[in-house]
Amino acid sequence: MNSEKIILGIDPGTTIMGFGLIKVVGKEMQFLQLNELKLSKYDDHYLRLKYIFERTVELIDNYHPDEIAIEAPFFGKNVQSMLKLGRAQGVAMAAGLSRQVPITEYSPKKIKMAITGNGNASKEQVAKMLQSLLQLKELPKNLDSTDGLAAAVCHFYNAGKVDVGKSYTGWSAFVKQNEDRVE
Repeated sequence: MNSEKIILGIDPGTTIMGFGLIKVVGKEMQFLQLNELKLSKYDDHYLRLKYIFERTVELIDNYHPDEIAIEAPFFGKNVQSMLKLGRAQGVAMAAGLSRQVPITEYSPKKIKMAITGNGNASKEQVAKMLQSLLQLKELPKNLDSTDGLAAAVCHFYNAGKVDVGKSYTGWSAFVKQNEDRVE
């Protein structure tokens, strides 16, 4: 039996949302696409969130991914940046949940470790390793799209492992796993 599935990887951001898609056939990965949604031209933060939601739904409707892997926001010192990143991630997750696509969240360190073997690897190192793994002819100028692709590849490498991060199959699963967040 030859199983096939498509994984959408997302690197959420309020200036650039990077994404990549891979197809898994049996135990082999095939590159489908990587790209980015540029949001810096919009001044309104809420408008940016709307476009993140719409683009994510469009990707789901066009490619029919079986699973979504999303990069979790890293913890920085700037609280406002963290809030904005969290909103971007939440909107992308809501888009996936609205289409009943299971979502798994990975820390940036876990993604880098899965791709390069080094949790502190640079964006450039991750991109070069992806280029080699997936035989990409050239890399994009901005590496946000390769970060999205890296999330998808990380998910592929972690398939079947017990500790893969937080997974949600729908709103009820999200609420059940995050009861401490519900008032």
